[in-house]
Amino acid sequence: MDLLELRRQDYSLDEDHQLLLTAFGEFFSEQSPTSLVRECEPLGFSQDLWNRLVEMGGTSMGLPESVGGDGAGMIELTLVAEEFGRAIAPVPYIEHTVTARALAAAGESTVLPAALDGSHIVALASFPVQAGSPQLVPAGAVARSVLALVGDDLVLFTVDTPPAHVVNQGSTPLAWWDFDAIADRAVLATGARAHEIYDRAHDERMTLTAAALVGLTEPALNIAVEFSKTRETMGVPIATLQGVSFPMTDVAIAIAGARNVARKAAWYLEHAPDERPELPAIAMVYASQTATKGTQVTAHLQGGLGFTIEADASLYFLRSKGWGALAGDPQAKLIAIGDHVLNTVN
Repeated sequence: MDLLELRRQDYSLDEDHQLLLTAFGEFFSEQSPTSLVRECEPLGFSQDLWNRLVEMGGTSMGLPESVGGDGAGMIELTLVAEEFGRAIAPVPYIEHTVTARALAAAGESTVLPAALDGSHIVALASFPVQAGSPQLVPAGAVARSVLALVGDDLVLFTVDTPPAHVVNQGSTPLAWWDFDAIADRAVLATGARAHEIYDRAHDERMTLTAAALVGLTEPALNIAVEFSKTRETMGVPIATLQGVSFPMTDVAIAIAGARNVARKAAWYLEHAPDERPELPAIAMVYASQTATKGTQVTAHLQGGLGFTIEADASLYFLRSKGWGALAGDPQAKLIAIGDHVLNTVN
C-alpha cells in the first residue's frame, strides 16, 4: 500500500498540520474573543481582524505560489477553517479563500493581486445568475467583486462600493447583488471550463464550511459541559444525570464524525476529486446537522440562561443556523447525494 492509498483512510495530522492548527488556533483565540464577535453584529465583519488575518497569511496561503501565494492545499485550509469556526470570527475567510482560488484557476490577473493581499474582498455567487433575479450573496456586503456563473460563462462582477447589508440571524455580511445592473464584468472562462471552476469553488466552500461548523460546535459543547459540572439538582451535578450526559456524549461523537468527513472530503478534493464527488455535500450536511443539534443541546442544558441573547450559547446557535444555509439548501444537497448514490449503484 503506497502512502497516497493509506491517506484515503487515515485523516490524522502530521507535525506540520499540528503546528498550523496550533498557530491559527492561538491567533483566532487571541484576536477574536466573543466580545469582538458581539461588537461586530449585525454586519459580522471586523476590518481590524481582517487586516490581522492578512498579516498572518490567511488570504494568501491557499493560492498557488505562481501568483504569490503559499500553495497550501485543501487539508491545510480545512484546518484553518475549523479554527475560524471555533472563534466564530467576523471575517469572510471561507468566501474570500474559495473565490480567490477560483480566480487563480481561471487565470484572472486584475483583481487577484488585490485579493491576495486582502485589500479587495471577493465572494462567490451561490447560484447561476438568472436575468432579472438578484441574489443574496454571502459576504456580499463587504465584497467588491463576486464570481458568478452566467449561462456557460464564468463572470467576475465588480462594484466600487458593496451593496447594503441585509440583516440576518447569523450576523453574516449578506447583501443583494443585482447582477443585471453591474456594468463592470469580465468573462474569465466559458463552456465546460467555466462550469468546472465554478463547481470546484462550490465544493471547496461546502468542505470549508463543514470544517468551520465542526469548529463552532466544539466550544458550544464545552459551555454545556462546564455548566453541567457546576449546576446541581437534588444535591448532585446535573452532569451525572443520563438525560444530561447522554445528549452531550452524542454531540461529542457527532463532532468527531463530522470532523473526519470534512477532512476526508478535503483529501479527495485535493488528490482524487473525481472519485468521491458527493463528499463535500455529505460533509456540509452532516456538519450542519451536528452544529444545529450541538448548539441546541447547549442552549437547552443552560435552561433559562441558554436561550438569551446575552449568553454565548446564543452566538453559536445563531451562527450554526446561519452558516449552515450559506453554502446552499441542505435539503437539496441531500437529494443530490441520494441521486448520486442511486446512479452509482445502477
